[in-house]
Amino acid sequence: MSQGDRRLAAIMFTDMVGYTALTQTNESNAIQMLERHNQLVRPFFLKYRGNEVKTIGDSFLVEFGSALDALRCAVEIQSDLHQYNSSHAEEQKILLRIGIHLGDVIHKDGDVFGDAVNLSSRIQPLAEPGGVCISRQVYDQVQNKFELPIFSMGEQRLKNVNAPQEVFRVLMPWEKKDLLPPAGSRRVAVLPFANLSPDPADEYFADGMTEELISTVSRIDGTEVISRTSVMQYKKAPKTIREISRELDAGTVLEGSVRKAGNRLRVNVQMIDAARDRHLWAQSYDRDLDDVFAIQSDIAEQVAGALRARLPKGGQASVGSTENMDAYTTYLRALQLAHEGHEESMRRAIDMLESVIVKDPTFVRAYAELAELWRHVAAFEDYPSTLKKGEAAALKALELGPDTAEAHASMAAIHMGLDRFKEAREELEKAVGINPNLSEVHRVLGEITGAFGEFGRSLEHFKRADALDPLEAINGILLAQVLRVTGKVDEALAVLRRQEALHPTIPFIYDAEFACHIQLKDYSRANESIETGLKSCPDTIMLKAARGTLFALMGNRAEAEEILKEMMQEKGNAVRAGSRLSIRLALGDMDEAFAALDEQAELHSWWFLVKYDPMFSKLWSDPRFPEFCRKVGLLT
Repeated sequence: MSQGDRRLAAIMFTDMVGYTALTQTNESNAIQMLERHNQLVRPFFLKYRGNEVKTIGDSFLVEFGSALDALRCAVEIQSDLHQYNSSHAEEQKILLRIGIHLGDVIHKDGDVFGDAVNLSSRIQPLAEPGGVCISRQVYDQVQNKFELPIFSMGEQRLKNVNAPQEVFRVLMPWEKKDLLPPAGSRRVAVLPFANLSPDPADEYFADGMTEELISTVSRIDGTEVISRTSVMQYKKAPKTIREISRELDAGTVLEGSVRKAGNRLRVNVQMIDAARDRHLWAQSYDRDLDDVFAIQSDIAEQVAGALRARLPKGGQASVGSTENMDAYTTYLRALQLAHEGHEESMRRAIDMLESVIVKDPTFVRAYAELAELWRHVAAFEDYPSTLKKGEAAALKALELGPDTAEAHASMAAIHMGLDRFKEAREELEKAVGINPNLSEVHRVLGEITGAFGEFGRSLEHFKRADALDPLEAINGILLAQVLRVTGKVDEALAVLRRQEALHPTIPFIYDAEFACHIQLKDYSRANESIETGLKSCPDTIMLKAARGTLFALMGNRAEAEEILKEMMQEKGNAVRAGSRLSIRLALGDMDEAFAALDEQAELHSWWFLVKYDPMFSKLWSDPRFPEFCRKVGLLT
């Protein structure tokens, strides 16, 4: 122990504002204030497993084994003091500044030494009275795990510290929101790149550049990047930067063009501060096609610099990608087909992706996309065997790219589809840690938490998914379904009306509206939703099944049975089981309804809110329902 015991620790340094001046004017009052301060603050150290190393006058030096514990302790101290101060006169208020740093410390002779101690004491004065400041090292540990907003104050020169240090500030609940960076400034929209190539068929490459830049820029620390589905809407319906910024709530817009001619590539790009209507920078690149990844990385660095943000270490564009340009261009064509969303286009995309991984068997993101597509086409196939194909692709993506967010996201989606909730949560946590801007990750988190009745968290994740991809209909639809199940039917209908205005030909919207009206027992409006949906989306299977359910609820058994007979001719076994459950349950045929529910359990195709959705309430009191819940993992 003579050399000291070295360990990694989070160090908190606190200081009372104005205490020194108070001792000079009223020493008796100062001593009373210090005693009261100690009584109020000390209990929180024990609560968060902190070790009080020492006091230095009116300051505390406290060691924690966890950066998150240290931060939560600091915030609760400030919250408690804020409440205390609200009921005391000005001269009796106790105000603290708190700084926290994570680093190596040395224990010796009952004291703690090292840079972590020095830096926390230097960070502390940067905090506002009643505030908390943390170092970059602490921020890296707590981001995505802490409830309050944290924003960068930039690099700061600290006394007796050679290199500048990036410092972050916690926005306390009572502080004004305008203390945050300008609204939306780190919310970025990468607009569809224009195709200026001589061959119109090269448009896929411009779309691919858009998608790759979204993926690359989304990994910049602290940014929110609008997902592809939302920004691609503006390819068919161009609008002004100001209009797009307002609709997407994005303060920064990236736009550009691509000209591909043979093996040569010209890329023009500009970054616009939409709130101030000014250009931040513009750049042109004339390169060989093989340099496309270097171009993407350079653009990401420019974006990070303009936002005063931080890129993770390592090349961005290359993460999970390929150096085989033939494989890469085929991959971009497959993405274009996949996003069309029709059964035929998805099947063609699957064929292309399978050819891609023959050309480059190490292309991680191609495997991840393939896994997602197999999951989507499972509705038109034998559900379990098709999910197994998706699982094989996701496992390969994870094997090749364990540090790739898309690999973890695709594996999570497959786990969710096979009722492996614990494994899905683990993969989603890893994906969020790598890239918190993947809307599909928050969507699956919304499904898992909703399935287990964690509705606050479910709504939070669906709202996050909707914010990251506001023009992707499924995010809003699932958000509305959870709102409905929690009794907020009016809010759910408002969300669905917005989706209907944006996407009048998506049948899931009308099916969700139908469920809202059924929950309100307004059969007339439920029928209107079905009829409106069928006019916009003729021959839609789910709306036909909804009509059968409505007939059953209204007592029209013959018509309901006829529709169910039609449903049983559909090739997707998941579709058949779902239709059978809904219609038989509405008819009151409980044995057949439970037979359909058991089939859904075998297929892993059941409705994720079945345990809480009033549409299925007849199931809940039956002794067979707990057995279903145990079978699929909803009960442990």
